[in-house]
Amino acid sequence: MEQKAQGVSTSVYRYTHHCEGGADIQARAAMCAGPGFCRLGPADIHDVFVEKSVFRVLLYCISAALLGNVCRVLLSKETLCLCSFWSVSFSAIIAKWLQYKPVKKESLMIMPAFGIQLEQHFWSGRVHRQFVPVSKLLKPLLNECVTPVTCYWSLALLLRDENELMLVFKKLHPPVKMLVPIWKALCAFTNSDGISPSVVSRPDDLREQVDQDGALES
Repeated sequence: MEQKAQGVSTSVYRYTHHCEGGADIQARAAMCAGPGFCRLGPADIHDVFVEKSVFRVLLYCISAALLGNVCRVLLSKETLCLCSFWSVSFSAIIAKWLQYKPVKKESLMIMPAFGIQLEQHFWSGRVHRQFVPVSKLLKPLLNECVTPVTCYWSLALLLRDENELMLVFKKLHPPVKMLVPIWKALCAFTNSDGISPSVVSRPDDLREQVDQDGALES
């Protein structure tokens, strides 16, 4: 059984949400739960895809080549001036900003009564999965992260007996309008033993919902 996917998209990311309860989901849950597994209801699945851009990949390759060429020229000099360090720093910032991410998508799967599974799917075909049992989940948190060069939102999990937060999306930085419905689904899940399936609202209403709930952690 699978519900029709709903979603939100930008020029960089695409978010989809659907519920699925097929044999593959049951097999994954049985693998996570181990002995004593009983059949579960439909899983709540949230996917964030990277919109592959050939232009962005090309710019990254060019900036990386320029950075390598600048470093080679500077290393061939006997002395370095202040201008040289500024050139390296500027090239490194540009390369970092255009960095091509090898991740195809990151997913959150909420399994009723068992827990959640975080997945990272790479363009190479490799998949990394991490299961968090429901007994360790305390609450989800939306954080505004500020760095010297950028500002973005992240979704994290507060876990029992853990000193550090666990990021839901470890490689990607989707916008807050994509994180809000996922955060709301996690809130519903951690506040009860079951799932209250999240509904993707209109993009213009998402930030207003965050302000009304008053649960953003800065």
